[in-house]
Amino acid sequence: MAPTRRVAIIQWYIKELATEDNHARACNYIRQAAADGAELAVLPEYHLTGWSPNDPCWAVQAGESAKYLVNYQALAKELKICLVPGTIIEKHAVPNGTAVFYNTAYFISNDGAILGCYRKKNIWHPERPYLTSSALERHEAINTPIGRIGMLICWDLAFPEAFRELIADGADIVIVPTFWTPHDASPETLRHIPASEALFLESTITSRCFENTCGIIFVNATGPKENFLGMSQVALPMIGPVVKMGTEEGVRVVDMDVELLDIAEKTYKVRQDIGKEDWHYGYRHSSRRGSRIIDLNVDLESSSA
Repeated sequence: MAPTRRVAIIQWYIKELATEDNHARACNYIRQAAADGAELAVLPEYHLTGWSPNDPCWAVQAGESAKYLVNYQALAKELKICLVPGTIIEKHAVPNGTAVFYNTAYFISNDGAILGCYRKKNIWHPERPYLTSSALERHEAINTPIGRIGMLICWDLAFPEAFRELIADGADIVIVPTFWTPHDASPETLRHIPASEALFLESTITSRCFENTCGIIFVNATGPKENFLGMSQVALPMIGPVVKMGTEEGVRVVDMDVELLDIAEKTYKVRQDIGKEDWHYGYRHSSRRGSRIIDLNVDLESSSA
């Protein structure tokens, strides 16, 4: 893997159910990122529709989402940039004649090819009446032009097991599109600690970098400060956030010093430890770091993510 990777984080105020407008803004921001030399651009969760599942238009737009994915593939090929276009709500028919909705993140290569996708596994409580979890699927990393990548979505951040499966499968960088607001905390929490959700994100993102010797690209929606957090950032072990946005809209491009991942692993030996045959936690993974592969001979059946 190259010693640095130039990546772009993109956040803006996503208009509810305004898919054409949101898509146009996303494309303009991606072009700005490419013009600034970014190898990868990442968008927020729900970036096309926002979160408005009680409106009938939300389900209709989910059924039309495939065309936007095709547009992003063409744009990636044109600009020669890798893309994670946040998440896209996808509508799928099931045999009983109803439909299920998945919250899906795609990794699009710089030649327009889809290299992998991830459906959100850990569904936030208010989302559960509307979205289906990928509960039976494993967290798997994918090979990309910028290295071996894992993808998670929003509330997945709260589960260390999700990260551990990805880094044990060789992920060096974990990408996390998000739609995380101050109001995800309960009213009781907000009365005591109004900034609790910002604290959650600040502490958890840096902790995940350290405990997994990985980099994180976290991209959130933004908007009025009373309703949105922003805080999109790129973070690395040893130093924490390399760049962190506030609630402003726009693009930030930064060079990730991915050599710090090897320095962190040499310091903490996390991947080395989970690669031991006598590893004492109930995971079975295949752990990779570049060309080095470590197989874990521990039973998978007791693992969960």
